[in-house]
Amino acid sequence: MNAVDIIIKKRDSKALTDEEIRFFIDGYTEGKIPDYQAAAWAMAVLCRGMTARETTALTRAMAESGEMVSLKGIADIAVDKHSTGGVGDKTTLIVQPIVTACGLPVAKMSGRGLGFSGGTIDKFESIPGMRLNLSKEEFLNQLKQYGTVLSGQSADLAPADGKLYALRDVTGTVPSIPLIASSIMSKKIAAGTPLILLDVKVGNGAFMETLEKAEKLARLMVSIGKKFGRSVKAELTDMNQPLGYAVGNALEVQEAVRMLRGEKSAPDLYEHCIESSALMIKMGKKAKSVDEARHMAEDAIHTGKALESLKLLVRLQGGDVSYIDDLAKFPKAPIIRDLYARSDGWLSEINARMVGEASVLLGAGRVTKADRIDHRVGIIVHHKVGDPIKKGMPLFTVHANNEEKLNQAAELLNNACKYSESEVEKLPQFYGLIE
Repeated sequence: MNAVDIIIKKRDSKALTDEEIRFFIDGYTEGKIPDYQAAAWAMAVLCRGMTARETTALTRAMAESGEMVSLKGIADIAVDKHSTGGVGDKTTLIVQPIVTACGLPVAKMSGRGLGFSGGTIDKFESIPGMRLNLSKEEFLNQLKQYGTVLSGQSADLAPADGKLYALRDVTGTVPSIPLIASSIMSKKIAAGTPLILLDVKVGNGAFMETLEKAEKLARLMVSIGKKFGRSVKAELTDMNQPLGYAVGNALEVQEAVRMLRGEKSAPDLYEHCIESSALMIKMGKKAKSVDEARHMAEDAIHTGKALESLKLLVRLQGGDVSYIDDLAKFPKAPIIRDLYARSDGWLSEINARMVGEASVLLGAGRVTKADRIDHRVGIIVHHKVGDPIKKGMPLFTVHANNEEKLNQAAELLNNACKYSESEVEKLPQFYGLIE
């Protein structure tokens, strides 16, 4: 058995055995299979696909590439939430504090940005001192003592996915249903969380651009979860425009903090976070119905308990809580400039993918594995699809670190918007729930 034969077999649309998948994943994790062969294999999977059996085997191999966590006796009803990736998706920064404030432990294992899609770890690292590479022992101890923990992939937990995740980001192999499903579910299985809510994005700013593909991915992940004895639900949510108004790491943290303070300046983000929180609270049997759970989630914000929960998480993991108390402490980009509407009418499109790509050009995401993120840069989106627009109104505020990047991003952002002479309906937020 060797890596080249496995690559060729998948290239030729043949199903891999469980043993071949295990051989390849173990070899890549241990450094015996180099990046270039792993990239070729990932491209073959992207182009040729995998069966449900292969995807489950891949999930198992990646989950078992490191230590497997058991939460028995630590947090038997802990819940986790994971998004398939989007633009402006800072929901974890809001939902995790809400849910923990309602008495339900949250054990969250997150990733970095992929392509045009932002990552929770990158956002949290905007807060100085924040440690997100916890060991297994640190992860479990914090969860047991405080009921809230958030970590990226460490050397202990799902190291195969950590390596493959970074490789996919820079080799054009992100939007593969088997690779997305196995990446997400391997982290969840390795982290040991018994209850999992998946947020599967649909639209031009998601890796699943059609509802059909999103449903296929959701059902696959729910099925994988069931095979591993997990209770999994998947909500299908819109990503045809950025979620909320902020895109970019520090900017998104600030928007999340404002929402936890009780500001409702981004109604779509607020509704999304309340609904997701309610589903998790109901899954954890802290409420008898979703309506009751929604009231609990909103109350956690209104009483300030959710904000205190965020501050606790930040403090526990070494972050400077003064940045949460005083958002003005976040460093600002050296160049901040508005872009204006070019027409009258109604906004009929704000292409989320193009906005995400513009944020990567500014330095909010990575083009190569070695790229460093500039947490200051990003975009504020001032309007939503369906809003009436007058020529000359600000559409975007761009936070940049040099003029050349700003000009490149501005061209993308101007092309991301389309206008209609007649009134346009608002976009839906939710498309369904897979159980």
